[in-house]
Amino acid sequence: MPRADARTAFRLEHFLPYRLSVLANTASRALARVYGKRFGLSVTEWRVIANLARFAPLSANQVASRAAMDKVQVSRAVAKLRRKDLIERATDVDDRRRSALRLTARGRETHDAIVPLARAVEASLLAGLASADRAALDRLLAAVMLRAASLDAGQDSDAPRDGQ
Repeated sequence: MPRADARTAFRLEHFLPYRLSVLANTASRALARVYGKRFGLSVTEWRVIANLARFAPLSANQVASRAAMDKVQVSRAVAKLRRKDLIERATDVDDRRRSALRLTARGRETHDAIVPLARAVEASLLAGLASADRAALDRLLAAVMLRAASLDAGQDSDAPRDGQ
């Protein structure tokens, strides 16, 4: 039996990590068009703000880890957000070697103004799904995210290893 051509055997458009990445990037760009014009923020800056609004105080490394973002991008975003007076840095009370980031009052106002816009984009994305499908999607995404975190941490014994 002839072996399938690698270009046709691997259908990128059906590969889950690729599809999730394209979906995330497309949805982020749609939302960024809204808050980017009005607030002058990048996708990374918004993600830093959103994480600090929910989980502050956090270090820049913690923000990067929580949001699965590049540390250098987060560091640049933090610097820009500090210049815009949207976040502030203080010394962590538990570990004086570490800095803790928080939203300023202006940062909180910006966050609170963007949240309804973000929810409207989310509602538009989900508009064609029935309530039961939305609940199923939420459960499935939670399960896939948990599995991905396990793979990323190297905790999955079924994960492929380099050279295997």
